Amino acid sequence: MWILGVVIVLLAAYLVYALINPEKF
Repeated sequence: MWILGVVIVLLAAYLVYALINPEKF
């Protein structure tokens, strides 16, 4: 199920972005 892998990668990227730019959240 490759969709699950894509979702996990997107979530990880979103979390990293939130950590780098906390003022936008």
